[in-house]
Amino acid sequence: MTHRLPHHISLRLSLLLYIVLPLGGVMALSGYLALGALERHMEERMQNDLELVARAIRLPISHALERDRGGSVSQALESAFRIGHVYSAYVYDKHGEQIAAAGEQDPAPQQRHLTRLAASGERQGEYGEVAGRDVYSYFVPLTDSGGRINGLLQLTRRHSDFQYYVQSLRMWSVSGLLISMLVMTGLVYYGHHRALGIHFQRLIASMERISKGDWWHRSLVQGPREISMLATSFNNMLDSIDDAQQEIEHRRRSEQQLQQKLRQSEKLAAIGQLAAGIAHELGTPLSVVDGKAQRSLRQRDLSSDVQDSLQSIRDEVRRMEHIVYQLLDFSSNNLQYQSCQASVLASNAASSLEDKRRQLGVQLHVSGPDDASFSADHVRIEQVLVNLLSNAMEAAQGGKVILEWKVLPGEIQFVVDDTGHGIDSSLEHRIFEPFFTTKAVGQGTGLGLAVVHGIVQEHGGRIETAQSQLGGACFRVTLPRQAVQEEYNVQV
Repeated sequence: MTHRLPHHISLRLSLLLYIVLPLGGVMALSGYLALGALERHMEERMQNDLELVARAIRLPISHALERDRGGSVSQALESAFRIGHVYSAYVYDKHGEQIAAAGEQDPAPQQRHLTRLAASGERQGEYGEVAGRDVYSYFVPLTDSGGRINGLLQLTRRHSDFQYYVQSLRMWSVSGLLISMLVMTGLVYYGHHRALGIHFQRLIASMERISKGDWWHRSLVQGPREISMLATSFNNMLDSIDDAQQEIEHRRRSEQQLQQKLRQSEKLAAIGQLAAGIAHELGTPLSVVDGKAQRSLRQRDLSSDVQDSLQSIRDEVRRMEHIVYQLLDFSSNNLQYQSCQASVLASNAASSLEDKRRQLGVQLHVSGPDDASFSADHVRIEQVLVNLLSNAMEAAQGGKVILEWKVLPGEIQFVVDDTGHGIDSSLEHRIFEPFFTTKAVGQGTGLGLAVVHGIVQEHGGRIETAQSQLGGACFRVTLPRQAVQEEYNVQV
């Protein structure tokens, strides 16, 4: 069963737990094994030192013992202390009886044991106790000139000498291990900070900025390759999210515009069908009324009042016929595209309104490039210009009207401006609605701008109000130079 560390543990502490501590454990185990081997080596070395001392004095003692010179034996034992590293020295005969001694005395030597050691003729060492202290004893058989064993030499060394070296080694080893652990911990912390810490802090700071709404912020791509790749992936993820949000927003706006166009088209289609029906129903009766009024006016015995009345009837019939034509124009949606010259359309529209211009005392200025051409239904576009110029002349009686056009990238734009009273800002959103008018009752049908709006939309263009240079109303009509067929579909 595995145990996961708490989620809040830091990377620095993880490095300490997973790298420094295991490495320290390995070092401690290796140090323990090495220390054990070194302790055994040091112990063997100290035993060898004692053996070398025994060998150095063995021959003089054997020679003195053979000649029965007790003083020479004692003198040889004393020389062992001048060499050093000896705690006590003893000489025994072949029966285990002590002959000479130097240093601390063993209060109860085991004679049988000594006799056995002397009889064996082998050199050997063992741990024991002398004067209440633990010692290491090394026994060397003594032989005469004939090679016969005639005694035994015993040299001892305090066991504390061995322990002192061992403890020193242990202390230095533990101290070295602790110092190494501290150095490694410091190096890990410093290395983490330099190699990882500062770069992760930068990434965290970038994430915090983005979480607070700074969506355009991107993290710096710096540091080791893995962190640089992480920062790059993080930035790419943000770019992908931003692109996706922009795409969603673009589609949402497109769908809203398309839904609005669909609703507007459905509305205009319904109104167009109603207008076409009304126009056809009114067309024939109006023709009959106008014909009868015209025949009546041909009679010679009519009074002037009757003639005026009949003429008024014909005038009103003509006005109603004009309304019928507007209704038919509003319901018509069949475009006949062909190449059009903007200057020709503008000239034709101005010529058709020349009588009205003179009647209203309006100055009309027409300007634009002569070679501006585009593809459109010239009859319908001319109707757009006529309707806009007619409204402008009625609004700017005795004033000035400007009709100009210019070529834009892939588009052509007509501008109609006047010196009238302008359009109330609160009504701008309604001026293109069918049957909406600001004129007095009987002076307008509210279909002029609606027809203009419908024709422009059918051509894939747009009509909008703009800031007037003359102080009145300014309309800007922008049309594509190439024929466009609008498809009402939504791509998901």
